[in-house]
Amino acid sequence: MMAPVIYGLCALTALLCAWLLIQAYRRSRYKLLLWSGLCFVGLTLNNFLLVVDKLVVPEVDLSVWRSATALLSLMVLIYGLVWDAE
Repeated sequence: MMAPVIYGLCALTALLCAWLLIQAYRRSRYKLLLWSGLCFVGLTLNNFLLVVDKLVVPEVDLSVWRSATALLSLMVLIYGLVWDAE
């Protein structure tokens, strides 16, 4: 009963974080905000895949796709932290 609400709130929270970080990047042009915002865009996709996986099509296992999006999102953030440091 509570799982759909929690999954949805997590997805909306990640989307809000991504939007706020990208808006802050547009104002300040600080690159770490861009990399963080792109990471949260991927994490939003990850959360939406979780909603689809658990609620829409529970007979299909999307855990590999969810893990891949989370990994790629974090790799974007790590790239921004390590190689694009100011």
